[in-house]
Amino acid sequence: MIKAILFDISGVLHMDNMPIAGAIEALHLARNEQLVVRFVTNTSRSTSTDTLQSLLRMGFDLSVDEVLTAPGAVRLALQQRGLRPYCLVHEKLRPEFADLDQNLPNAVVVADAAEGFTYENMNRAFQLIMDGAPLLGIGLNRYFRQNEQLLLDAGPFITALEYACDVEAEILGKPAKGFFQTAVESTGFTAEEVLMIGDDAFADVEGALTAGLRACLVQTGKYSPGDEDKIRQPGAWVCHSVVDAVSRAVKQP
Repeated sequence: MIKAILFDISGVLHMDNMPIAGAIEALHLARNEQLVVRFVTNTSRSTSTDTLQSLLRMGFDLSVDEVLTAPGAVRLALQQRGLRPYCLVHEKLRPEFADLDQNLPNAVVVADAAEGFTYENMNRAFQLIMDGAPLLGIGLNRYFRQNEQLLLDAGPFITALEYACDVEAEILGKPAKGFFQTAVESTGFTAEEVLMIGDDAFADVEGALTAGLRACLVQTGKYSPGDEDKIRQPGAWVCHSVVDAVSRAVKQP
């Protein structure tokens, strides 16, 4: 029986800050059926606070303790380990790390930096990693959809640094098992009782299934026909939108 739902945000609940048709009502339905809800995202062009405020402005009903972001997970890891990050991130995300000591960096954090992925910045990250700094990634998303276009995400740039430095990045957002485990633990239920709804076949759906959750791929956002065939783990649902996914979840025995 499904007792909690993890919602991906961009592409599932909204597109370009416009709620997907029926998404607000689908969230209301989940709450009315006494399902615990969480909002999980690798979005790295806004801080955790900005993500919350954006959803509230769109009309979604949620609280700050229901939002789990990959940048937030990276920030916590940096604090716990006493690391000084070199942040190769988007300008809008810099406030998330602004109060951390970034002098003489001994760690590299890579998110979707957009135009910040210059040779100079990538080479600086390369040099720090070659000197022993760990490489921390927000997520391995390959691309995302914005303004009807597919745009490169952080994954390809993290992979380039892994290849150049012969290291493996520590991914702290989706599809990392630890990120899903943290989200599940916050619900108070077991992984088998939690459904992940996302538009990314790899980071959202396969990542959740690998972590022991149930998962649903929605055909909105970055979804492209045939994405469901790329999921290597069995058991994924495929639904037209979050509306159909929630409706199916509440009807599960």
